[in-house]
Amino acid sequence: MSPINRRRLLAGSALAAVAAAAPRAAWGSTGALAVADGFAGVNALGQNGTTGGAGGQAVTVTTAAALADYVGRKEPYVISVSGRIQVGDEMLTVVANKTIVGVGSTAEITGGGLQLGSTTRPGNNVIIRNLRFTNAADDSISVTNSAHHVWIDHCDLSDGYDGLLDVKRNSDYVTVSWNHFHDHSKAALLGHSDTYTSDKGKLRVTYHHNFFDGTDQRHPRVRFGEPVHVYNNYYRGNSLYGVASTMDAGVVVEGNYFENVAHPILSGYDKSGPGRVVERNNVYAGSGAPETLGTVVEPRTYYSYTVDDPASVPRLVTAGAGVGRVQGAAE
Repeated sequence: MSPINRRRLLAGSALAAVAAAAPRAAWGSTGALAVADGFAGVNALGQNGTTGGAGGQAVTVTTAAALADYVGRKEPYVISVSGRIQVGDEMLTVVANKTIVGVGSTAEITGGGLQLGSTTRPGNNVIIRNLRFTNAADDSISVTNSAHHVWIDHCDLSDGYDGLLDVKRNSDYVTVSWNHFHDHSKAALLGHSDTYTSDKGKLRVTYHHNFFDGTDQRHPRVRFGEPVHVYNNYYRGNSLYGVASTMDAGVVVEGNYFENVAHPILSGYDKSGPGRVVERNNVYAGSGAPETLGTVVEPRTYYSYTVDDPASVPRLVTAGAGVGRVQGAAE
């Protein structure tokens, strides 16, 4: 796999101590950490890529109260989550310039979720890595309220109430990479609703090397955003559909591996009007034919990338996606 596709962000000294011990699948061929890739790595809106809490104080939290405290502070922080944290039936509001990273393979947030930003406190420049999310009372992760430059990487998301990872309400410049979605229906919504037209011109998101493992739908389900870049993901046994482009969204779907997915790519879904889709170099193993429509702005307009051989995607993604591949704070 190319170093470009595997770039990772050094988000403070708490991560540096364990870089040499992390598997090659997580850190890239050189074993070194680098910057966030995809749309999260683009310089825009006054933000130079996504740096999270780099330069801020490094802290470790073991309770919901401590987690809620630090993610809501105005200063930058690198927050290491240790062990299983039971959150009440609520979304903890994460404000700007935070890195939230799990320690080892057992860090978990359960019962609640993380919401990036509020209407008065933006959730820009946030990194979430190496965390397990289970049994959220609402969304597991919600990128909302004009949050931009967000990187969600190497997480495990399952058994939520609504969406596992939603991006909506004018959010922009987001990368979702190397995550494992499973045991849930609605995986990844992009775009709030058919009537929320202010999302036009925003919702630029990259999804790469994620494992959509038996989840039913929304991988992603897109409204309005363009370009949305979906590449080198592994889709397995998704009962409703893989990717859906609706409401004149523009989605590029390339280098993915669809296995036993009857409707791998849709243009339009349910009551939502059709969106534009360009597909290329995908594998459809035991799957139906993709729907395509129109033209889409090329992701290379914004950033460089290299697509892995789609035939290798099941092996690469199952070996590298999810928690425990990227270490948190030194243990």
